[in-house]
Amino acid sequence: MMHKILKIIAAVLALIGIVSLVRILAAGDEAMETGEKAGLFEPMAWTAYIILGMVVLFVLIFVIQNLFTNTASLKSTLIGVGAFAAVLIIAYVVSGGDTMAYKNGDELATTGESHMVGAGLIAFYVLLAVAAITMIFSGVKKIISK
Repeated sequence: MMHKILKIIAAVLALIGIVSLVRILAAGDEAMETGEKAGLFEPMAWTAYIILGMVVLFVLIFVIQNLFTNTASLKSTLIGVGAFAAVLIIAYVVSGGDTMAYKNGDELATTGESHMVGAGLIAFYVLLAVAAITMIFSGVKKIISK
């Protein structure tokens, strides 16, 4: 039953998207550039927002359902989330606020914003290194096992 309802919803949203696209293409480039037909984008944008919201909702529902039905995956997920949180906390503690003045649009960035950017960069580099080491390790392990 649920499968049929989802198929009907998907078909309706696809039809709305196709009709919106045809209306945009029929208006032509010049009408879009001058802004006289700018309202044609709104139905397609709302269709995209609805589809994105539905996808995120279903992913969250099925992930949470799977986590609570499979306790082994819950444990490994919590370990992964904890490790990620540890990397973020360590990156925040290690990163120092920069004394230079940076522009954030028309205003100067605060030291807190600078501190967060530094923490984000450090976390990115740490996670990049972990990913690279993991890929190298799995590749070497695969070569050795053959």
